[in-house]
Amino acid sequence: MKSLGSIRRSFAPWNDPDARPYIAFENVTKRFGDFTAVNNLSLSIYEREFFALLGASGCGKSTLLRMLAGFDEPTSGRILLDGQDLRGIPPYRRPVNMMFQSYALFPHMTVEQNIAFGLKQEGMPKPEIETRVADMLKLVKLTQFAKRKPHQLSGGQRQRVALARSVAKRPKVLLLDEPLGALDKKLREETQFELMDLQQSLGLTFVIVTHDQEEAMTMADRIAILDKGEVMQVATPAEVYEAPGSRYVASFVGNVNMLEGTVAERTENRARITGASGAEIVVENAGDAAAGNTVAFAIRPEKIKVSSRPPAEGTANVMEGEIYDLAYLGDMTVYHVRLADGQVLKASALNSSRITEDPLSWNDRAWVSFAPDAGVVLTR
Repeated sequence: MKSLGSIRRSFAPWNDPDARPYIAFENVTKRFGDFTAVNNLSLSIYEREFFALLGASGCGKSTLLRMLAGFDEPTSGRILLDGQDLRGIPPYRRPVNMMFQSYALFPHMTVEQNIAFGLKQEGMPKPEIETRVADMLKLVKLTQFAKRKPHQLSGGQRQRVALARSVAKRPKVLLLDEPLGALDKKLREETQFELMDLQQSLGLTFVIVTHDQEEAMTMADRIAILDKGEVMQVATPAEVYEAPGSRYVASFVGNVNMLEGTVAERTENRARITGASGAEIVVENAGDAAAGNTVAFAIRPEKIKVSSRPPAEGTANVMEGEIYDLAYLGDMTVYHVRLADGQVLKASALNSSRITEDPLSWNDRAWVSFAPDAGVVLTR
């Protein structure tokens, strides 16, 4: 069986019709006065899943997290955790813990005191606290920093202290609200993999809120794309990228070229689209598009080939234009090719060798081409 994209792990309970969701949002609506932050939303999250809520500012993702944590109550609908309705249960009685972007460490306490704080509040015996704190320090690789204060740590180390404190109480669910936003790019990338490894070693359910597409794509088993308080698509990272369900999802996640046209002919899964930048496009991922439908053909830049010479006769999906702009990024080169009707297509080529066999520069004539299965047809 072929799969879209790489598979991080075989874990996929959402494909099991008998699997029961661990967290369930059932027709949840949340209003703040006249503003509807979450609109009749239903969503299922499974035990031990690393789940991401992804969307632009104001889409409702943080509101969902706050309702799950107990800081806000739904206006209507209900939220279930392991079959239990959470309405009316205060935050401190819910088997969840929340890690904020600010980390909120106590500046006057040492690393080990910060981690132990919640355990002391619960009245755990001192020997057990010492053992648990030692385990947490080892888990996040901070044993040698146990006696330091937060101001003596780097940003990444403070993030790991906050994480250790969050998981020390062994919550059933860990909620992460933009947890890596304060880190620089390189440290953020390293920490993403640390979080993934930690989540799998602990066997906890992680729900992360982020507006960073790359962060969600890297860490999550599944992603929910939100817009204006509604779920636009829930799928694995590869499915969201390779098979977006709508124009919105395709344009929100990653770079994409969108060519509008009309389905002139439909046979089985193949379609012929006309009117897209004056060219005829043959596609094999036509979805539910019917003949006569106005559709968008979405194709990612890396799926498009750029050449200074016309492709061989009979090659499908060929368009002629000129190099409008280009950017050399080291690992790849990004080309902007302006077609005859003025539309600009983005194409990217991997720089797999130090020498370019087919150099292209500004204002050069160029031909773009792509395979029939390189993109998808979108009717929404």
